[in-house]
Amino acid sequence: MTILILMCAGAAVGLWLFPARWQKGNAKVQAGLTAVLIFCMGVSLGARPGFFEELASLGLKSLVLCGASILGSVALVYPLTQRFLVKRPGKGREEKK
Repeated sequence: MTILILMCAGAAVGLWLFPARWQKGNAKVQAGLTAVLIFCMGVSLGARPGFFEELASLGLKSLVLCGASILGSVALVYPLTQRFLVKRPGKGREEKK
């Protein structure tokens, strides 16, 4: 819960308080910190005593979770795109002659 609150607070600060002229530098800092986060997650996983024994099941669970996320996103976004973003002939403003 703390992480979610901090993420929302960071988004609010970025939206309302962060100067636009610093956005380019901020993007670089975010990319660097994301790399550090991924590295730290890898270190913490690798430090687990039974990591190599659990690797096969973790990989399969990750693959299933990834596939379900992709399929769910496509199943949700495609119909919404067709409904709201695709222009259909004969709809909208009529051209004046």
